[in-house]
Amino acid sequence: MVESLMADEYANWTRPGAYALVEWLEALEEDTGTEMEWDRVAIRCDFTEYSSALAAAAEYGITASDEESARLILEDRTAVIRIRGSSGVIIQQY
Repeated sequence: MVESLMADEYANWTRPGAYALVEWLEALEEDTGTEMEWDRVAIRCDFTEYSSALAAAAEYGITASDEESARLILEDRTAVIRIRGSSGVIIQQY
């Protein structure tokens, strides 16, 4: 699935971001007991990777003083997936 995301020429996933997204989607399947159909185009439309929570917040017109407050505000509104080893996040569009 990671390779499928990375092969999408219209998406801008980093490899760590693609791994984080796949892990999150797999955990969601397990938690809900519902198998999802893999559709990388729908995933590209539903999720966006940002270099930081502050960058994501700014994209939505949210003013935050730091990374943690930006992440908390976003988490109140949508799914926020942290990317290990970086300040990057993936958020579900809302």
